[in-house]
Amino acid sequence: MTMKQTPLPPISATTADKAGGVSAMPPRQSGGMTRVFTGIRQALRRCWGMVTINRKVTAGSIIVAIFILVAIIGPIVIRQNPFAYTKDLVQPPSSAHWLGTNQGGQDVFVQLVVGTRNSVMWAFITGLMVMVISIAVGLVGGYLGGIVDDALSVITNVFLVVPAFPLAVVAVEYFNRSSLTIAIIVALTNWPWGARVLRAQTLSMRNREFVTASRAVGEKTWRIIFLEILPNEIAIVAASFITTTIQVLLAVAALEFLGFGENQTISWGTMLYDAQTGSALFQVAWWWFAPPGLCIALLGAGLALLNFGIDEVADPRLRQLKRRVRRGKAVAAA
Repeated sequence: MTMKQTPLPPISATTADKAGGVSAMPPRQSGGMTRVFTGIRQALRRCWGMVTINRKVTAGSIIVAIFILVAIIGPIVIRQNPFAYTKDLVQPPSSAHWLGTNQGGQDVFVQLVVGTRNSVMWAFITGLMVMVISIAVGLVGGYLGGIVDDALSVITNVFLVVPAFPLAVVAVEYFNRSSLTIAIIVALTNWPWGARVLRAQTLSMRNREFVTASRAVGEKTWRIIFLEILPNEIAIVAASFITTTIQVLLAVAALEFLGFGENQTISWGTMLYDAQTGSALFQVAWWWFAPPGLCIALLGAGLALLNFGIDEVADPRLRQLKRRVRRGKAVAAA
């Protein structure tokens, strides 16, 4: 005779708590912080993919990033006054002065690091100002067309024929010799080229399917221009911004080299001006004028590499040409 076994009731979390005093519920996790870290990780991974998408983009990004880090961290780490005079006049590089001194005994390395912030900051700020004007004029004129496009085209053509550098010299001499004045004048004389390129691209996009669909569903004009058309021209905008930044860097350095810079600030252009007025070339003081000149050349080369890399990534014809060149080299080597 067999005994009938009755199944035991399942032990719930409440029963376990009462029995042993230990909660079986899993600890509550912060879902908000997890999402934040996941978003940061994805953004960093996306940025890393953009930087490593092309060798030229990688090299240019490294060079530009180094200058940006020096511009941000350099003046914080180096607390020495770049205008401080010493008795070490026109001394070559040594352990005391890594890049030597100028005719006032001022440390060239300290001036170079402190001047990097002004040169890099104003170059990028002015390039950003140029691109904002170019985007506004080029996209609005190309999309709206008609009288608006004609008026903006006339203004663009007028600024295209204006001699930019002589106008900048006259304006800086007439107003005041500040970095802000130079940035505004250079921005107002360098925006038409980017505006013409963006206008031409917008003219080819305003009748495409996605623009027509947005217009049909009642999207506002500014949303179509800046949220539908502009993202499709981001490669052109990036390339134009980099090219403009190179032009601005050279223009600002040239104006400061001619003596139109601010006397109370240090930048690469003002360092070259001081080297010129101090006859550094005749004194064979190469450490005085070579470092700022090399910095301008290196930053320009890094921006140019970025520009070339973006062109290769955005233009399929350049990618195909590069593959053909590699195949030709491989066949020749075999």
